[in-house]
This record gives sequence, structure tokens and C-alpha cells, in this order.
Amino acid sequence: MSSVVDLVVLYEHPEWQKPLFAALEAVGINFSAFDLKSGAFDPADLPHTKLVFNQASPSGYVRGNDRSIPLAISIIQSYEHAGVPVLNGSKALQLELSKAAQVSLLKSLGLDYPRSVAFNNVAAVEGLWTQWPALLKPEQGGSGARIYQVQNFDEVQTILSDPFIWQPDRLFLLQELLDYDRDFGIVRLEFLGGELLYAMRVVSHGAFNLCPSEVCNPGDGSDGACAIPTTKPPEFFAYPEVPSAIVQAGKRIVQVGGLDVAGLEYAVTRDGRVVFYDINANSNLRPAVAKEFGFDPFERVVEFLKSNI
Repeated sequence: MSSVVDLVVLYEHPEWQKPLFAALEAVGINFSAFDLKSGAFDPADLPHTKLVFNQASPSGYVRGNDRSIPLAISIIQSYEHAGVPVLNGSKALQLELSKAAQVSLLKSLGLDYPRSVAFNNVAAVEGLWTQWPALLKPEQGGSGARIYQVQNFDEVQTILSDPFIWQPDRLFLLQELLDYDRDFGIVRLEFLGGELLYAMRVVSHGAFNLCPSEVCNPGDGSDGACAIPTTKPPEFFAYPEVPSAIVQAGKRIVQVGGLDVAGLEYAVTRDGRVVFYDINANSNLRPAVAKEFGFDPFERVVEFLKSNI
């Protein structure tokens, strides 16, 4: 039988976790890190812990780690059935893995959402979609991988004629291309324990990979560690001016979605729609932005973890 630790962190991307691990070590929390890239566990004798923190990323397949999500689902559900609390547990992970489920959740809450159609065969979706241009993206998504702006079905068929492009789960999405001010960008709300931690405005410069991690999109504009290249990296700005109604909408999303830590992205269209379009459970925090609000985000996460142990 393994020794008891206070916390087990499930992870796949080692660079993303370094700030969290450092913050945990700084306050002396007894934790272990379970690497989802290559792991094994006995469901009848799980690694003994008081709390599990899920940091699995749906974009693992982009880095060749397509086995990480099935392992994460398996061990998370095993812990849950064993009665061990899991932060960002199976409900949150399943929501992050399905953009279609995210749309359904948003609709159920009476919030605006991008029109979307999920499909596993191009011919099956052709009669359901007439809105061009559109975005073509994996239903699972992650780190902006395999997202294309398409003008018609011929482009969709050409892109999806490559069998490799259907990874990881052979489901794709056609989604409404939102018309918003590209110079202003989109807004990302970071939530922790059901409350807004901070917000930032993100100017994409045409990139789809808006990962806020410093290792993926460094503040100095140098090349990042993410697998999705960009011609010009996105820019991140502190954004304290989020309307209270949008914050309240975000709170409803994280509560109903079972999200303990989350990054929610929304855009304000030119005709005034407030559209939430992405729900992230594996939230990569950006210390440079949080510093403008007067705190270190990873220290706040550690405080939250301690309160749940």
C-alpha cells in the first residue's frame, strides 16, 4: 500500500505544471504528480491521497500523447467511485472534451452561443449547414489545433480527406464565425472556486492558439513550447472592466459545469451579442496579467487546494 499524500495532481504537459508544482513545494504541501502520458494504476489500490486535482489537457494528442485523456477519465472515475474528492472531476473533464456539450450547456442557461453542428461524416452535415464562412474544428479541440476558416463544403471535404486530420476522436464541428472587433479581441475569464480570479483581453492577430501559458505564448514574443505555430503571437492584456452581468453568467457556467478551476472565453460581436464560445477546465494562468491585479495566480490556486484538503 502506498503512503498517503495530501494531494495528487494529474497532468500531461510538464512545462505547464512547473509554476504550480513550485508553489505547492513553497508552502510544503505533500503532493505527488501522476504523469498521464505514461502511467498505470490499480483501481482497487489507488495512490492514497486526500484530494485529486485534474490538470489533464484535451490537446495532449497534438503532442503525441493521445493516450493521456483515456487514462485521465479512467483514474478520475475510479477515485470518484472510491469517494476521494476530485477537483475538475469527470463532469468538468467531459464538458471540456466536447464543444457540442458546451453549446448545449450555454443554451440551457439562456446564454448566447456560436451556432454549431457536430459530425463524423461530411456528407451527413452538408444539408445542415448553410452559413459561410465558418470555422471547422475538432469537436474535442485543444490549443487551437486543426482549426480552419472555410468558405464552402469543397474546402471542408478537401481538409477532411486526410485521415490523420480526424484525430483524436473522429468528430468535427462546423461553427459560426463570430464577427467581432479583431483589434479589441476576445475576453478570457479565469475562475477559481466559483469566483472570478481575473480577466484578460486577448488579441489573436489571426492565431487560433490562445493558450495563456507563458511557455506557450511568451510575453517577449519569442517562440513558445506549444505545438501550434503562429505568424504573430497573441497579446494578453489585463481587463478589469468586465460587466457584472457577464461575470454572473460565468459563475453560472462554472457552477452547472462542475468546474473548480476554469477559463471561459467570450466575444462581443459587432451587433452587440455576448457569445461564450470556449470552456476550458485545464486553465493555464498568466502571472504577468495577474500581477497587474496584485497577486500571483498560482499562490491563489494553492490556497484553494489547501482549503479543500
